[in-house]
Amino acid sequence: MSDPEGAGFSSMEGRAEQQAFDAVRAVVAWYADRIAAEGRAPVPDEVRVRELKAARRAALDDQAQLATADPEEAAGVAAFYAARLRELAGS
Repeated sequence: MSDPEGAGFSSMEGRAEQQAFDAVRAVVAWYADRIAAEGRAPVPDEVRVRELKAARRAALDDQAQLATADPEEAAGVAAFYAARLRELAGS
């Protein structure tokens, strides 16, 4: 017989990781859009492009760390990046 608690935990773990992955992916996409927009500007701001690329790289690094994150860590990453996206969207 299967263990319903084990299945629930596994499901929660996967859900937290997926939410974190989705949140980070949304932030990475935001940065990519801004990098592309800056590249299309008549005179791209190279400092801004470097800042955006560094921020995107940091998000991608965090996303890579999700592979070894426990559910609590993944939930923290999800919350951080959801808040970051709201902040970015408001700017």
